[in-house]
Amino acid sequence: MAGTQIAPKDKGNAMYASDVAQRHFSAAIDDAETSGLGHEAVCRALLSLVISKYLETRSVPDIQAELRFIAENCDPDTDFMFMRP
Repeated sequence: MAGTQIAPKDKGNAMYASDVAQRHFSAAIDDAETSGLGHEAVCRALLSLVISKYLETRSVPDIQAELRFIAENCDPDTDFMFMRP
């Protein structure tokens, strides 16, 4: 999944925000599983950290709208209807 592009250190390889997030998320899950914490507690903690970071620059209603959108559209078995020009 592509996302916001991040300027690479060497100009040959593009990196995306989703790549950075996936790498750190996978490492956090691996650490949790190795430590016997399980993924649920770490996911909850990461979500809290994301919301705290969002609160530095975004309004509460904006964050709530984004979370609501994600929650309402998280079913992988649901087809999405998008308007096309």
